Amino acid sequence: MSHEMRDNCSLSIAGLDPSGGAGILADCKTFHAHGIYANCVVTCITAQNPFGVINIQEVDLDVLCDEIDQVLSVYPIEYIKTGMLYSSEIIKLVSGKIREYGVKAVVDPVMISESGSDLTKLDYPECLKKDLLKESYLITPNIHEAEQLSGKQISNEEDMKSVAEYLGKKTNVVITGGHLNGNDILYYEDEIHNIEGKLIPSKNTHGTGCTYSTAITSNLIKKYDIIESCKKSNNFIQEAIKNGYNYTPNQFYKK
Repeated sequence: MSHEMRDNCSLSIAGLDPSGGAGILADCKTFHAHGIYANCVVTCITAQNPFGVINIQEVDLDVLCDEIDQVLSVYPIEYIKTGMLYSSEIIKLVSGKIREYGVKAVVDPVMISESGSDLTKLDYPECLKKDLLKESYLITPNIHEAEQLSGKQISNEEDMKSVAEYLGKKTNVVITGGHLNGNDILYYEDEIHNIEGKLIPSKNTHGTGCTYSTAITSNLIKKYDIIESCKKSNNFIQEAIKNGYNYTPNQFYKK
């Protein structure tokens, strides 16, 4: 690994999706697409594909702890990304490691897969609010996750702004609008910023949340500020969806 690459590296702490569309594998691809060297720590092994999740196995906490230490004790990482953490025990461990190593965490509060499968244990939302939000540099919930974290319903863009401001009392937050109108709402430095996007009708959206948060992390590493990082990442996701728009399941999957 070159000196330049070591100065542009990051870490994703997330689950393994063996189909490659989401989770750690999607994060690796996104980091590499941005010229960032990717380190990965696996929190859970899932049995899934774009249509559903049928099994989840947590990684032993001692192993998880060693995974994180082996990366952060060696690589000069400033920004990390977290995805599927699954349980309160994992959240507490990761929160502690963020404090220990002083890294800035972009937190994708993964709760439900794109196919609608639950990716958390029952106490996950409360533990995330209690332990991880205060350690995060930025959180990237979609509308459903923002509702879970705030206890408030989101029906339109004004609701998104209200919830973003509410969650922004603890950390910077960008609520993604892929389940509404395509615009993202960023709350940063006590101000609302509208990140204009476009809703692209497509069934090929598995892993877009993972990819978006990783793209933001990549742009932060490249020294863009939060606002510009979110704008660039919104554009990146739109292009990714456009490029996959014309693909049909028959081109990839067994009939």
